[in-house]
Amino acid sequence: MAYTTIDDPSEYFQVLTYTGNAAANRALTNTGNSNLQPDMIWIQPRNNSSGYYNAVQDTSRGIDKILSTNTAAVEVDSSAQVISVQSNGFTIDDNADSQNYVNVNSLNYVAWQWKCNAGSTTSGAESGNNPAYSYQANTTAGFSIVTYTGTGAEGIYPHGLGATPTWVWTKDRDATERPAVMCEKITGVDNAQLLLDRDDAFATGSNNFNGDNIDSTNMSVVSSGNYNTDGDKYVAYLWTPIQGFSKFGIFHSDNTADGTFVYLGFKPKWIMAKNGTQQHANHDWIIFDSERETRNEIDTFLRANGVDAEVTSGRNEIDFLSNGFKARASYGDFNGGSNHEFAYYAFAEHPFVSSKGVPTTAF
Repeated sequence: MAYTTIDDPSEYFQVLTYTGNAAANRALTNTGNSNLQPDMIWIQPRNNSSGYYNAVQDTSRGIDKILSTNTAAVEVDSSAQVISVQSNGFTIDDNADSQNYVNVNSLNYVAWQWKCNAGSTTSGAESGNNPAYSYQANTTAGFSIVTYTGTGAEGIYPHGLGATPTWVWTKDRDATERPAVMCEKITGVDNAQLLLDRDDAFATGSNNFNGDNIDSTNMSVVSSGNYNTDGDKYVAYLWTPIQGFSKFGIFHSDNTADGTFVYLGFKPKWIMAKNGTQQHANHDWIIFDSERETRNEIDTFLRANGVDAEVTSGRNEIDFLSNGFKARASYGDFNGGSNHEFAYYAFAEHPFVSSKGVPTTAF
């Protein structure tokens, strides 16, 4: 059996950087090895002195609808941000609606993009406590986008992955509920979650995700506002790990510059991590990618929960290696604390070994 089913990760995930110019109908083209028509686009300002929100748009809700990871705000309709997707990129407009998300003149941006199933959906009606739903799924890349309408009672919806999701990000589109992230099982804790717009530690309890009702077919919804208020519209992004392409889990910090090594089975392109043991100062969601900084040691990151500018810390935060990553800083955001538990989410630039047995190399 081949090591991986995805020899070219750029078929399913790409990172694009660009500078805003406030021009209308501006097409942006991806530069990866393969064409990628995105179904989910997460655009983050980099030199963000004015505190602009980031923008998350997708082809399931409608590409003109915006959510942000750094606020609990409701979904925004926009006609002047990302306005369409094409075979190898997407088109942005001129910010004429004054939302100021993705094309402010002279502002630098990064766009993280995932391919799903070109907006082709499977739908179902409400049944008992189970919500009405619609999903598009890509089983090769292990990615599904589900929209559903809350029932206010514990139920399930199908996700189409054919494997159990281990990273689930859910947001109420109609209410100021915080975007909630399901985590891998952590020490002594069931049904753990993190909040994507906050620097909080792991939260636990029965009103979080119900791990007993999550499997290769269905995802659970509990009777709480983050996931299932009666009549509210929701979106959920679900991923299951794919060998050689994606991996999500927990690592333990050692608070040293010769820090923890995490085996991924691929050379990473993008990593997001969060200290879940402690909260508040210096425990943000931090994001690294090899498009914004192309050589080790990497010390440039953005905060998913912040509206501040990209940080170049000078602390040599992380090494991207041919088969994983190594934490390099004794700092709270990444590898700080003694044996703290960090959630991480990673996507590949190249599998450690291709389906033809060809290895990759580090920077």
